[in-house]
Amino acid sequence: MNWDSLPILVILVLSVIGNNQSVSIAALILLLIKMLGFETWFPFIENHGINIGIIILTLAVLAPLAQGNISMGSILSSMKTPIGIVSVLIGIFVAWAAALGVPFMQKTPEVVTALVVGTIAGVCFFKGLAEGPLIAGGMVALLVGLFR
Repeated sequence: MNWDSLPILVILVLSVIGNNQSVSIAALILLLIKMLGFETWFPFIENHGINIGIIILTLAVLAPLAQGNISMGSILSSMKTPIGIVSVLIGIFVAWAAALGVPFMQKTPEVVTALVVGTIAGVCFFKGLAEGPLIAGGMVALLVGLFR
């Protein structure tokens, strides 16, 4: 292993210390890919990993609907409550903000490193989820747009 692996190794150690299993597994898999010489997989993971992850998350969220555990009636009745209405509005806002994050991060690559560091800190030390970069990128894009 060379010095190029040090950042991901540090992330692995921090995630183990922070007791964050998902980041630990991801870092370990990336280290194994590198150590086993499958580095040609990295561009695919980088280019398609977010979409694959979103698909898997969406599958998990929709699984109760597909199983029939949540009825259409309960969906409609939950959206009639104040919490349901706020949840729909927040869901729309977060999805919109995340969509702003992707092009912003593509146009402003120097921000990506800071967003990743912030996300890793949030995941490892504040029990957050690694969904942060897209949403954070969207929030940064909103703030940058407001202050320009």
